[in-house]
Amino acid sequence: MLRIVIAVAMLGSVAVQALIVPLLWLDLGENELWGRIFLVSLVVLGVGTLQVFGVCVWMLLTRVRAGSIFSESSFRYVDVIIGAILTAALLTWILAALLAQGSIAPGVVALIGGAGVVLAGMALLVVVMKALLRQAIDREAEACSWRSELDNEVI
Repeated sequence: MLRIVIAVAMLGSVAVQALIVPLLWLDLGENELWGRIFLVSLVVLGVGTLQVFGVCVWMLLTRVRAGSIFSESSFRYVDVIIGAILTAALLTWILAALLAQGSIAPGVVALIGGAGVVLAGMALLVVVMKALLRQAIDREAEACSWRSELDNEVI
């Protein structure tokens, strides 16, 4: 089920990049060029962080299905997920700072900044989950060692 959700989200993100971003560019036509470029770039990069996150979760799901999730190579995907979430948080804070200089209501800016805090909290949650994965890998190695010792003793 999660793969279906990821696939739909990926299709939606491509649609945003292909359809919504050009419309956003046109809507910002009255603004200064640097502002348009900066804002549209933030949106594209933000969507990109979601795409990176989705690909990494997909790869981890593949490893779960294959029974190879408890290996050192899984950390590569977890580290990229943490980086993607932190990047999304940073982009959110940059967006809030950019909007704070305009005529956007302070409450909206605070909500966007709060969303960045929530994203940073999610990154911390993934760090905790990474530590749990580390413990599970260590326990798996320990159990294999005990099984090997028991097999040698029985023979």
